[in-house]
Amino acid sequence: MLALTYALHLTRHLDVAPAKTLRTLAVGLFCLTGLALHAAPVHAAAPAPASASATGIATIAQVEAAIARGAIVWDVRSADDYKRGHLPGAINFGDAGKVLRDEQKEDFLPTAAIEKLFGEAGLDPRQEIVVYGGRGNAYAYFGGYAVRYFGGRNVSVFHDGFEGWQEAGKPVTTEPQQRAKIALKLTPTPALAASTDEVVKRFNAPGVQVLDVRTKKEFSGDDIRAIRGGHIPGAISIPVEQNWQDPEAPQKLARKEVSSTAGLALKDRSALEALYKDLDRNKETIVYCQSGVRASETAAVLETLGFKDVKVYDSSWLGWAAKLSAPVENETFLNVGALTGQLNGQINALKRRVDELEKQLAKK
Repeated sequence: MLALTYALHLTRHLDVAPAKTLRTLAVGLFCLTGLALHAAPVHAAAPAPASASATGIATIAQVEAAIARGAIVWDVRSADDYKRGHLPGAINFGDAGKVLRDEQKEDFLPTAAIEKLFGEAGLDPRQEIVVYGGRGNAYAYFGGYAVRYFGGRNVSVFHDGFEGWQEAGKPVTTEPQQRAKIALKLTPTPALAASTDEVVKRFNAPGVQVLDVRTKKEFSGDDIRAIRGGHIPGAISIPVEQNWQDPEAPQKLARKEVSSTAGLALKDRSALEALYKDLDRNKETIVYCQSGVRASETAAVLETLGFKDVKVYDSSWLGWAAKLSAPVENETFLNVGALTGQLNGQINALKRRVDELEKQLAKK
């Protein structure tokens, strides 16, 4: 059951199909019908130049050393996962992929909103911060990227996450951790990111290489997750899961072929060097995915390999596809009418099922 739950969680940033939308609608319908089953000084975080810091990838020993130094440990998983168990001293203020981003655009919330979130949690970008989630989950890297983007200079990500910590026999707790609230004034660091307009102007410049870390089907345009499918012309395709020991691990977990998340562990340095050997470390490297989350993982990996100028294209494919003047290779379009018809059919079927359940309950 744990393996299946974890695999489903990973689909949030891998092969998310329209079925995800249907599942969400189904839950909403059941909830709506009642049938669901049981004052400090202001601290300014100075923006860090892109070259001044990088997101480190920490081992267990390095996490332990950071904790001993008094580092802030940020658990980016959902509140429910956190309550079931977490690293001692770790703070949590919900699923980072949800609480930090606009639900529709999937871009960062306004800076004032991030200031409030970080401040109420006591997450001070001026301090050393270790970020973790589930093993291999890109949201930990997204959390690390967020801290750096808003001024953090000493940030590391524990790739093996909670599963790796548990498997090593390290202590866990269910006691929530609350840090003192602080008032923050954050300044974004544009040098760490690339906007849609910037990428449109620079994607084919001689000193720029563009890396697409989405799945092969997204890259080819067969899996459309925005108004258009395809990829940025000239982009190099290396899916984010190629960073892992077993790129097929999420699918194997979902099919219950394996019960361990070990396959989601990061490849060793030599294997990663080989994976990215055809990229030029001295070029500006723009990394994109669907909305910047998976891109943040590969960006961190590239930085550890010595790439000098790595940027996350924050809006990623959602932003590029929506700009209809932006060129697309292997361009395909989403058939909104067909999808709407399919969804309406599924919704009507769910409604009928709800009606049947209501009738059954009324008879009891």
